[in-house]
Amino acid sequence: MRTYIFSIIVLFIVYLTPAHAFQKDKDHFVVVLDAGHGGHDPGNLGSGYKEKDIALKIALEVGKELSKHKDIKVIYTRKTDVFLELHERAAIANKADADLFVSIHCNSHHSSAHGTETFVLGAANTQRNFEIAKKENEVIFLEANYETHYEGFNPNSPESSIGLGVIQEVYTENSIKLARLIEDNFSGKLSRKSRGVKQASLWVLHNTYMPSVLVEVGFLTYKPEGKFLNSSGGQTSMAIGIRDAILSYKDELSLNVGESIFSDKLPDKQPPIENETISETKEVFPNIVFKVQIAASSRQLEPKPYNFKGLDNISRKKEDGLYKYYYGYTSDYNEVQRLQNEAKAKGYTTCFIVAYKDGNKIDVSEAIKSTSN
Repeated sequence: MRTYIFSIIVLFIVYLTPAHAFQKDKDHFVVVLDAGHGGHDPGNLGSGYKEKDIALKIALEVGKELSKHKDIKVIYTRKTDVFLELHERAAIANKADADLFVSIHCNSHHSSAHGTETFVLGAANTQRNFEIAKKENEVIFLEANYETHYEGFNPNSPESSIGLGVIQEVYTENSIKLARLIEDNFSGKLSRKSRGVKQASLWVLHNTYMPSVLVEVGFLTYKPEGKFLNSSGGQTSMAIGIRDAILSYKDELSLNVGESIFSDKLPDKQPPIENETISETKEVFPNIVFKVQIAASSRQLEPKPYNFKGLDNISRKKEDGLYKYYYGYTSDYNEVQRLQNEAKAKGYTTCFIVAYKDGNKIDVSEAIKSTSN
């Protein structure tokens, strides 16, 4: 019964979440870096190394590298050796309207296990994944008011973990995409052993409203790996691997990259504007709205400037199974011509003007003709 009630609570959280938590309009790609553990919670102490220290150093290095890109904003859940409750970490990411949440940890095991693992939230736990989730989630017992913050959640119960996967379901695809990029970098560029992308019921991920991953950069209990991760060179290498994955993920969100991204063809009745001189006199049609369609995609992209070569005032509408993206919104035909030229200058060379009358899409030639009568 408790598990059922817990699942219902999670579902309510999903459906009662304000729409603005899922779609924000801002100028920066925001990455929240979460160094696991901290303060009186050292994490695991394999081979005498402290997980909290290594995780923090790697997180700070990732952030330093990402901050070199002017369109990326980095926020840390902690920058010093302080203790943060799990629910606070997700709250920091949500308050920041983050585009990504990356939690960095070090692994441990009683065997000679070694290699990297990157986790996304999910209920499809193997016993091994459940043990990792249990270890990471048990930090809530270090919190004074954990009964209040975690709604009766019990890290030791597999059944209690099932409901955690619900709230992040909408972001699973992109979370896996980022996780795959991270693991590919670790194994390919850095020649580290990768144990792959996995799913586990991790509380630190469950309440974030953005793609989220937890990266286990290696096993401190495996002496060669622990020594590597405790070195400045090892920490820098792992940070670069994570940084490159985040940059690749960001690039893949751009309309310039990826399959099934294309612009619609120019309509036959589109009035030509090449080399046309735009007059200074406004032609404003109150019941007509003009926009510039710049692209269409099978993927739902956030209408943010970094996804559209710096263009703002982007709108999105799903039609015929595709998400169509529009630039601008005006009743002035001369103004929309200017916006089209601006979009073309940004690289959207096949963009075209569309018109709406009283909310219904019509041909641009019809819109102009109807207003002249």
